[in-house]
Amino acid sequence: MRNLGHCISVLLASALRSPDCSQYQDFKSALRCVGAPVDFTLMAQYRRNTPDTPSYMESYLQIFHRTKDIFLEFCTSKATCAQANRQDPELRELMAEHTKEVHQRTFANRRRLADQERVERSDRRADLIRRENHFNFIKIHYLTHFASHVQCLGSISMYSTEIRN
Repeated sequence: MRNLGHCISVLLASALRSPDCSQYQDFKSALRCVGAPVDFTLMAQYRRNTPDTPSYMESYLQIFHRTKDIFLEFCTSKATCAQANRQDPELRELMAEHTKEVHQRTFANRRRLADQERVERSDRRADLIRRENHFNFIKIHYLTHFASHVQCLGSISMYSTEIRN
């Protein structure tokens, strides 16, 4: 886990090293989101803990939970994708009926309406994905118990089955 944390942090930092101004906040959030569990893991593996160690672990976990939404669009289940794909033709039909009612049929107006419809369909798809996606699974929840285990039992590494040199 430690090696994975080092590798993924370096890879992500190099992949996100030169964002333009529109990507800066997203890149910064992605780096914080990946860095928080890495720091959490490293804190959990300390051989000797101070009274502050559990609070550090909890703060890293809070950072992860605050910033994890940046990856939600990549955590889409097959069911959510199918639902979004079913929603798109329905929206097209609904918007096509609305466009027929418009009396001004100049090329510029049709183009503007088509662009607005495309943006609205994209926004609705993104809203559906945001509503349906989550990181609510047992391995993420399990991390919330680590800080209390460190406080009660001491170093977690002594309970590891990893072979060390």
